[in-house]
Formats: sequence, C-alpha cells, structure tokens
Amino acid sequence: MIEVAATPLQLSAPSLGALLFQFLNSFGFIILATVGLAIIFGMMGVINLAHGEFILIGVYGTALTYHAGVPLPLAMVAGVVVTTIFGVIVERTVVRHLYDRLLDSMVATWGLALVISQLLLIVFGSSLDSISTPMGSVSYGPFSSSIYRSIFLPIVAVAVLGGLYVLFTRTEFGVKARATIKDPETARAMGVDTDRMYVSTFAIGSALAGLTGALYAPALGSITPNRGSTFLVEAFVAVVVGGPSVIIGTLSASAVLSVFNATGSFFFGTFIGQMLLLLVAIVALRLLPDGITGYVKDWQQRRRAEQ
Repeated sequence: MIEVAATPLQLSAPSLGALLFQFLNSFGFIILATVGLAIIFGMMGVINLAHGEFILIGVYGTALTYHAGVPLPLAMVAGVVVTTIFGVIVERTVVRHLYDRLLDSMVATWGLALVISQLLLIVFGSSLDSISTPMGSVSYGPFSSSIYRSIFLPIVAVAVLGGLYVLFTRTEFGVKARATIKDPETARAMGVDTDRMYVSTFAIGSALAGLTGALYAPALGSITPNRGSTFLVEAFVAVVVGGPSVIIGTLSASAVLSVFNATGSFFFGTFIGQMLLLLVAIVALRLLPDGITGYVKDWQQRRRAEQ
C-alpha cells in the first residue's frame, strides 16, 4: 500500500508520483479481480457471485502451500491448480444446469459463496498466517509504495489481458469457444464439442480467479474467510461499467474506475475512494446500460450507417 503523508489536495511532484502509483495499484487490482468474472459472464452469460470465494480459494491454496515449506512461486502455482480443479467440479455439478438462467445462476452461486466462506472458517479458523510482500518498496519524498503491488501486479494484469486476447482471437480454441457461446446449435452442427467448450471456458475463468488469489496472497496482509467480498465488489462493478467485451471492457472499466478510486483514496482515504468507484458504477448504469463497450459498439454502428 502507498503511505500518504501530504495534506489533502497538495500536488507536489512527490504527490503526483504517489497518485500515479495509487492508480497503478488500483488498476492492477481491478483487472485481475475482474478478468475471470468477465470471461464467465461475458462469454457464458453466468453471473458467478462466488467469484470472490474462487479468488479466496487461490489465496488459501497459496498460503497453506507456502506455510508448508514450498517456495512462493510454486505455492502460487498450487493455488491456481486447486482453484481450477474446484471450478471444473462446480461447472460439472452446478453451473452446467444453469446456462441461460441468469437469476438462477446468481442465486446458486451466491449460496455457494456462503458455503465456501463458512467452510474456510470452520476448517482453517478465523485467519491464516500472512505472507510477507516480496520485492520491497520504493520511496519518493514522504511517500513509499510497494513495488510488488504498484509495479509488478499491474504489469502482470496487462500481460494477462494480452494473453487472453491472443487465446480468444488468434487460436482455434478461441474461435470454437466464441462460436459456442454465440450460437451453440450451429457450432454443434459444425462438429464443435460444445460441452467441452463450456467446461474449458469456465475452467479458464476459474484459473484466472485462482491466479488473482495466488498473486494477492502476499499482498493482502490478513487472510480471512470474508476477504472474498473485497474482490467481488470491484469485479462486479468493473463488469457492469465495462460491458460484455472481456478485453476492451475490462481494460476500459479498470482505467476509468482506477482514476476515481485512486484520486479519492489518495486525497480523502480508502472509504471515499470506494464510494467514488460505486458512484461511477451507478452513473454508468444510468447513462450506459450496456457498458462502455456497448456504447462504443453503438457508436461504430451509427458511423457505418452514416457512411
């Protein structure tokens, strides 16, 4: 986290640097928290309200493996694997029966989220030992910022989006996955194993949730069973603001929301930053019911019609 020692609205050069790092911190967090949910919702039409708990499974898998003596990078891999396997089990047993049933999927995954958080509380107690944040910090004037949170994680977040863009637009799997989501009947008639595409896409979304949990396990401080909501709120808001496009929607929403969240948090505290983020979501719902990407798509269609 960024430590702030300036008076409100003071914009010296160190203050601007601290504000930039606050933005990057928020930007990386929102992208990583959102991208798994965006795939499952944007491509499969399922609102996974247990997404925060999926991330939490990645956190717990990483922390437990790390405290068992495994090096942190390998512990992170274990966290991703555990979450992916769990996601496949959930898709095969619950979610596969709820495609095209939006409200039912919300209720079912909300119940699943409650079950997961309570099981974590019962099995592992009210908290786990934390993991120290690697890479140290950078200082500038009266401010300091974690290199891991404010530099490394935003770079990883953008790299993840780039990898997903290649996967879903430049590979045979991506073509089949998009065809299955858009028109499963036609895709099935053309020989695509749509059942396999559904479970594979859900597994990717789950793996990304696990990756988020693994990456943030050393950056959370306290690890408790109720931390899933921290990720879900910002992820859900970003999906609403960004719209159905996984890549463009996630990137644009994360940038817009991070500006308001970082500015409010830097000058007035974390609570005000969160309030600004939610207010932006409310305004976006009122003005852009289909999100930023929906607005961009409509604008492009109007331009073509005019030409």
